[in-house]
Amino acid sequence: MTIKQYVQERKEQIKNLVAKMEVKPSIAIVQVNEDVGSHAYVRGKLKDAEELGIKADLIKLDINTTQDELLEVIHRLNQDETYDGFIVQMPLPKGIDENIIKLAISPKKDVDGFHPLSSLIACTPKGILNYLKSEQIPLLGKNAVVIGRSNIVGKPMAKLLLKESMNVTVLHSKTTFEDMAFYVAHADVIVIAIGKTSFLDHRFNYKKDAVIVDVGINRTEEGLKGDALRDLPVKLQTPVPGGVGLLTRLALYENLLEIKGINE
Repeated sequence: MTIKQYVQERKEQIKNLVAKMEVKPSIAIVQVNEDVGSHAYVRGKLKDAEELGIKADLIKLDINTTQDELLEVIHRLNQDETYDGFIVQMPLPKGIDENIIKLAISPKKDVDGFHPLSSLIACTPKGILNYLKSEQIPLLGKNAVVIGRSNIVGKPMAKLLLKESMNVTVLHSKTTFEDMAFYVAHADVIVIAIGKTSFLDHRFNYKKDAVIVDVGINRTEEGLKGDALRDLPVKLQTPVPGGVGLLTRLALYENLLEIKGINE
């Protein structure tokens, strides 16, 4: 099943679930940037909410908003019972500390799952794992390579795959090419999130049954490209666009239902 088909199927399930609820789930999206990628992502999230019957409001703040002003908005949303949860769209303007903002969001309302005390799984890793499981990709005892060590994708992804009893190796900018080639060649599942266009290419050897999950979204003159060259000789490779972004957006609303206390 393609990611688009999988997401559409899950959306139908969530939509039917929400339709039966007397009080619909609600979410606020706070945006403090003029980032092209963020605009597209926010539009997608609002469209998803409308499809699912979920109440979603965009709180668009001026690009010159200070950290203190943003913290005031977050404090207000933490107390506001109108919303079950909320997110602050990344990236943030210079002068605003991302970590301070993430920690300011109440773990009970942190739909993104970034807060260290949050019981939720970060959306991108969650979406990826759920899709791999739906495709019945073998995980137990298999070799996973995560390329990239960000707090949003790389680290939580590695932790999640380790929880599935995979043998997990995290590679990054300080890994030598020789070592990277070795681990990639032995990987059953490769998750790449480094923001380098077509980094995974024909320089590397792959297991024919390997799975490549491409989290990269790079804007080029030829359009959006992933961190992996398209059509590599593997069993499954997620597309860019129309791949992990859809899974992330889906997981956001799955997390919102969890906050609402709905276990499907």
